[in-house]
Amino acid sequence: MREELAKNYNPSEFEDRIYSRWCERGYFAPDPDKSKPAFSIVIPPPNVTGQLHMGHALDQTLQDILIRTKRMQGFSTLWIPGTDHAGIATQIKVEESLRVNEGLTRYDLGRERFLDRVWDWKNQYGGRIINQLKKLGSSCDWSRERFTMDEGCSRAVKEVFVNLYNKGLIYRGFRIINWCPNCRTALSDAEVEYTEQAGNFWHIRYPVKDSDEFVTVATTRPETMLGDTAVAVHPEDERYAHLVGKMLVLPLVGREIPVVADEYVERDFGTGCVKITPAHDPNDFEVGKRHDLAVIKVMNDDATINEEFGGKYAGMDRFAARREIVKDLEAGGYLVKIEPCSHNVGTCYRCKTTVEPITSDQWFVKMAPLAAPALEAVRSGDIKFEPERFTKTYTNWMENCHDWCISRQLWWGHRIPAYYCDACGHMEVSKEDVTVCPECGAPTRHEEDVLDTWFSSALWPFSTMGWPDKTEDLERYYPTSVLVTGYDIIFFWVSRMIFSGLEHMGKKPFSTVFIHGLVRDAQGRKMSKSLGNGIDPLKIIEQYGADALRFALATGNAPGNDMRFSDEKIESARNFANKLWNASRFVLMNLTESDEELLKMPSESELAIEDKWIISSFNKLAKRVNENVDNYEIGVALGEIYSFTWDMFCDWYIEMAKSRTFAEGTPEALTAKRVLVYVLTGILKLLHPYMPFITEEIYQALPHTGESIMIESYPTYDESLSYPTEEAEVERIIGCISAIRARRAEMNIAPSKKAKLFVVTKYKNTFVSAGKILEKLASVSELNIVDSYDSDDAVSIATDSGNLYIPLAEVVDFEKERARLTAEYEKNEGEISRIEKKLSNEGFVAKAPAAVVEGERAKLSKYLATREALKDALAKLK
Repeated sequence: MREELAKNYNPSEFEDRIYSRWCERGYFAPDPDKSKPAFSIVIPPPNVTGQLHMGHALDQTLQDILIRTKRMQGFSTLWIPGTDHAGIATQIKVEESLRVNEGLTRYDLGRERFLDRVWDWKNQYGGRIINQLKKLGSSCDWSRERFTMDEGCSRAVKEVFVNLYNKGLIYRGFRIINWCPNCRTALSDAEVEYTEQAGNFWHIRYPVKDSDEFVTVATTRPETMLGDTAVAVHPEDERYAHLVGKMLVLPLVGREIPVVADEYVERDFGTGCVKITPAHDPNDFEVGKRHDLAVIKVMNDDATINEEFGGKYAGMDRFAARREIVKDLEAGGYLVKIEPCSHNVGTCYRCKTTVEPITSDQWFVKMAPLAAPALEAVRSGDIKFEPERFTKTYTNWMENCHDWCISRQLWWGHRIPAYYCDACGHMEVSKEDVTVCPECGAPTRHEEDVLDTWFSSALWPFSTMGWPDKTEDLERYYPTSVLVTGYDIIFFWVSRMIFSGLEHMGKKPFSTVFIHGLVRDAQGRKMSKSLGNGIDPLKIIEQYGADALRFALATGNAPGNDMRFSDEKIESARNFANKLWNASRFVLMNLTESDEELLKMPSESELAIEDKWIISSFNKLAKRVNENVDNYEIGVALGEIYSFTWDMFCDWYIEMAKSRTFAEGTPEALTAKRVLVYVLTGILKLLHPYMPFITEEIYQALPHTGESIMIESYPTYDESLSYPTEEAEVERIIGCISAIRARRAEMNIAPSKKAKLFVVTKYKNTFVSAGKILEKLASVSELNIVDSYDSDDAVSIATDSGNLYIPLAEVVDFEKERARLTAEYEKNEGEISRIEKKLSNEGFVAKAPAAVVEGERAKLSKYLATREALKDALAKLK
């Protein structure tokens, strides 16, 4: 049954209503029909703390386009939604709320009460971003919504941890890690962002014990010298060979430290002497292990200097201590010089605080055995990146990754399933809670640290489907089909999902990684609070509708490339929606027949030439759209739909069909209406994955048999609907109409003023079969197809289909017309010269793709034909 279409396009009146209907009817659930091929996606889980931003909106739009297209193509589609517990981000949010509203810290509450508060916060605000995703039109199966700390995902985390531990792939070790003094937790290498910052090299003298000699070292972090336990030189550096094994006196501290020989030192860099601080530098830590050096940690967790080794600097912030140490070095005669430099400084990805490398007991995943098969899966092509260039980003990371530090000094997260017995020193790692030591029977103590948030996220493709149980979802939908994500989390997430899937499932987690870029502002800048250039997608939806936002995000989107979002893009999207709405209303206003009558496809003999043109053009459009979506060229596919809808259907075909449509009761009127319904419905189907709401609303107003457009079949190419001859003929006529309209506009001739048209052409059949279109749309009072035309009383229009002559002497300035034709001739000659020069270049012809060369030859042929037509037109004006 048809629904009435409102006079004006107002998405706020129907988007929520339509979404509710889709949910009520269960359209987002996968089709249980086992004969259908499976297609599955897992959502990159947004942080439970989050609010919808433009990055989410782009990511969701691209996924929804794919899932809706595949659903309409006959796949059983599963799109699993969910949220991430976001350890650091969520804990900080709740701690801030406690501090501001109650003047409390988490330590005032204690662990259990604090975690109760976090769960309360999650339950109150955690669904916010899910509801926002629904406003965007996301067609996820919400009955399968997951959370990284729900019971099932938590069980999967324990299973993985214990399995890896039992295989020796998880271990606890004392190593250098990245430490955020603000978040007070360890960070993995992937969570450290490096920024170029201005700094200094401080050159410092270290005296040789019982000697007048000294060595000079350079450092960018003089505060760490409090923890120096050696100075290293290269073993083949003759300058310092006599000092190896001797002792130096550490300035300001007085501690004696050795000179050691180690190949880590670059002889040609600086003085060739390197201070070694094993507790505060990863390279120094390795040197320290080779030479059995003491490890002296001089900082507290908040990056203040500690009491044990800080001396007079104890309690100072690291940067305040730096200033005081430099001052004292200068006063003591130890400071040689200060050399400005620019260097990469590691910062916390979450709070941007400068990260401090420190030694600590932490838990690690041994990466080498896991990285090898993950690299092979991509190198072999079993997993493909789209675009392919991001394969290099992935392989570079995986080839150089260190063991993954997975422990975090937080309370919110998956608590590491390790239990310690203080009585006998035994440690038990178990999937089940252990309260009593299995060795001595004494009470146990649960590990305080939690796991890195990315540890649970890495399991997302299979934990969300019920693993470690063997479920129907895993059997049917794993591996997933494609992962859609931004290039900024290839290290954090993509790499870890790949090795986790291969290790725990024995299968890749997905076949394709579809990478998109960032959404930037109109000037190409990253959106940020500091610049104040952020755009709230919910406000865009409120003002323009979800379809307009989706259209603007998908338009011109190229895989892997950043995109610019501007007012112009969203206005253009809204304009397109209005154009489609108004065209649909025109069609609907003229549909007086029954749905049964209108849904019948006319026979070939009933079709007019313009009908065959639009049907054949739509047929080719369907082919191109499907091919582009298969290649993840979402922006190109949408551009094709846009051009066809706006130009070919709205601006041309509707105008061509109007006169027949108005001839009520005639067979020609019924045919025109049937074609209008067929093509408009086809457009709506192709467009539905991109603009789901407007297409559903119009579909329900058109003659239709299905319940919803989203479960209709997606249009495909049909050879029987190809009419290349008629396509070419109508395209020639359109070219002529456009040329005539342009000339008349130049001459300020009103469209209502009709004139005769004489045509000299080799395409006589075209002008015979499609002449009525030309007469109607080019204000032609009488069409004459002639072999030649000699009258001087005419305006000449040269096209590649022939020369057109309009006898309009009474309104034409012949001098002006001659000047215009001369300018056009000279421009055409320039194009001929340019192409002939290019084609005479043997290098171009030999190296350019054959299609490009042929394209240039075709252009030349067209310009040569236009040359003759222009010569003829100019001759007529003499």
